[in-house]
Order: sequence, then C-alpha cells, then structure tokens
Amino acid sequence: MLADWHVGQVLWSIIWITLFFIWIWLLIGVFADIFRSHDMGGGAKALWVIFVIVLPYLGVFVYLIARGHKMAEHRVADAQMADAATRAYIRDAAGGGGVAGELEKLASLRDRGVISDEEFAAQKARLIS
Repeated sequence: MLADWHVGQVLWSIIWITLFFIWIWLLIGVFADIFRSHDMGGGAKALWVIFVIVLPYLGVFVYLIARGHKMAEHRVADAQMADAATRAYIRDAAGGGGVAGELEKLASLRDRGVISDEEFAAQKARLIS
C-alpha cells in the first residue's frame, strides 16, 4: 500500500492537511473574537455565529473582511492587559511599590528610631522630587 504513494501525492496530502489546520485555526479565532467582542450585542453575535455555522467558508471570510481590524484591536488590547498584569505582578513581587512603598519603609525606619526626623524629611524630599 505504501508503494502506491508517490512524492507528489505525499506533498499534496501535506498541503491539504496544513490548509485544514489553518482553516480550523481561523474558525476558532473567529468564534473567539465573536464571543469576546464587547462592541457587539447578543443579537449581532448570534447572527454572526449562525452565518459562520451555516456558510462556514463564506462566513469566516466575510467576518475577516468586515471585522478583521477589530480582531487586531482585540489582540492588541489583550496583549496590553497581559503586559500590565505581568508588570504589576513583578512590581509587587519585587516589593518596589514605587514612591509610596519607599515612603512606608522610611516611616517605619523613623518610627523604630533607626533614622531621625531630619533624615526622614531629607529622604522624603528626595523621593518626592
């Protein structure tokens, strides 16, 4: 049976399998974008889902043409939110807390008597400026 397969047939099979996976990826991406779109109401989402289910190829391509720019905007917004969350986590894990965290540390040092009021005021002026 394997002797019946030629190089061209294997190549075409690889191309068709690749195109099938790209199609599935597009389909999942379109459905994900439909459901995460906050600028569309429930009725519009339902119509897009029905359109994509009834006429899948046409529905996906029309969606990509009509709302492709929104898909890109949603991806950028998601990436920015993930970046902000990562930065906040790193900042909290590092214990930086920014100026407020530094002022808290200085106040606790002053309260424990490690630094004087004059040193606290000087360091506070340095942090605020």
